[in-house]
Formats: sequence, structure tokens, C-alpha cells
Amino acid sequence: MSRSITLGQYLPGNSLVHRLSPRVKIAVLIILLILLFSLQNFIALAVMFALALMLLAASRIPFRYFIKGLRPILFIVLFALIIYVFFTKGGIVLLRIGSFTIESAGLRQGLFVIARLLVLIILSLLVTLTTTPLSLTHGMGYYLKPLNKVGLPTEEIAMVMAIALRFIPTLMEESQRLMRAQVSRGADFETGSIFRRARNLIPLIVPLFISAFRRADDLALAMEARGYRLGAKRTRLHEDKITILDWSALALVIGLLAFALYFKL
Repeated sequence: MSRSITLGQYLPGNSLVHRLSPRVKIAVLIILLILLFSLQNFIALAVMFALALMLLAASRIPFRYFIKGLRPILFIVLFALIIYVFFTKGGIVLLRIGSFTIESAGLRQGLFVIARLLVLIILSLLVTLTTTPLSLTHGMGYYLKPLNKVGLPTEEIAMVMAIALRFIPTLMEESQRLMRAQVSRGADFETGSIFRRARNLIPLIVPLFISAFRRADDLALAMEARGYRLGAKRTRLHEDKITILDWSALALVIGLLAFALYFKL
């Protein structure tokens, strides 16, 4: 079951994307997201989508992992499309359903937002699938380090974020295990109204929380046994070095952002 959950997984590899420094990956992701939300037309967005697919191909990660990563947000995508299609007015009336109309402006904006969301998910999954949780922790800690001057425990914040990301597949797998156990005892999660199905999920909440707290306690004991202390100065087994590949990737995305902003794409 955990293999069907993409978020939080890491797939080992030796591709160009895998070899990038985690600090550079985070910076490139932020720059590409800024570029993505600055685009205003479909042609530029299509080029951005093609760039995301090129990065996907360069990572050598099977496309099915991205399809699995899109499944959890399918309802959000459809809901956003319905909202834009029915409640954004303007342009040509394409279809009339009673007092509701589907107009070209709403359809255009809905498709634009969905395409933007798909590119965002692909880029985000590229980072998580090609970077270990520990490397992501170090990368986030590097950018949060200036906040140490105002008293924020940035290393601990980055560690909490990485642990949360790491245990998402574990908790999802645990919820599926509990659901199968309830089904074997006669529970029904698939028939009836949506309110009845939601009410049937209540017995899963308590054991799931108990399991999560137990895992958190075990993790805390394991970290203490290995000498983890809050606020302690730490060293790393492998130092994160910036290579010519990293500088080239940064220069490329900065150039793309400057080009898009200059020509107001």
C-alpha cells in the first residue's frame, strides 16, 4: 500500500536531478514557482509544462509515480474547474443550464489554473522523489539559518518538517490497515450517503491517533538514545558541496525568470 503513496517517498537514482544539491533544488523550485505564477498566457504556460516534463524525463522516474501523486488532489482539481466554469463570467456563452451559463472566460481561467496546479505538483514531486528526507532537512535548515538571530530553532523546525514528510506514507499505510481490519469485522465504508460513510470512519480516528503517538514516542526515544539534543551543534557525515551542475541549473532558471518578467509573458 505504501508504494501507492507518492508524497514523502524517495526513489534512489543517479540522474542529473538526483545529483543536484538539495539547497539548489529548493532554490530552483522556489524560482520556478515564482515563474509559474507570473505567467499570464497559455503559450508561456505550455512552455513551462514542457520544461516540467523535460525535468521529469531527466530524473528517470517512472511517470506512474506522478500519476499516483496527482490522485489525492483530483477532487480539488475538479472542484476548482467547476467553480471557475460556473461562476466566472465573460466572453462567449458556450452552454446554458437553466440559470447557469458556461462562458469562455470561465472555461479559460479554469483550465489555466488547473494546468498551473499540475505543473506545481510535478515540480514539487520532483524534489521529494529525488531527495532524501535528511537532505531536505539540511537544505531547509540552510535557508532558515538566518532566523537563528531572532531566537528561532531553525534546525529543529527543519527536522520536524522532514519527519512529518517522512511519516505521511507510514500514517496512510496505517490508516489503510485499520480500514481493512474494520471491513473484515463487517464495517461498510463504500455504501450509503456521504454522511454515513464519514460517520463510519470515526472508529478509525482513535486507533490511528494512538498509533501516531506511539510512533512519535518511539522516535523520540530512538533519537535520545543516539545522542540527539535540542540546540546542540551538529556536524554532518557528508558535506553538501555546490558543483558546476548546481550553478548551471541556478543560472538557467534565473535566466528564464528574468526573460519572462522582462517580456511580461
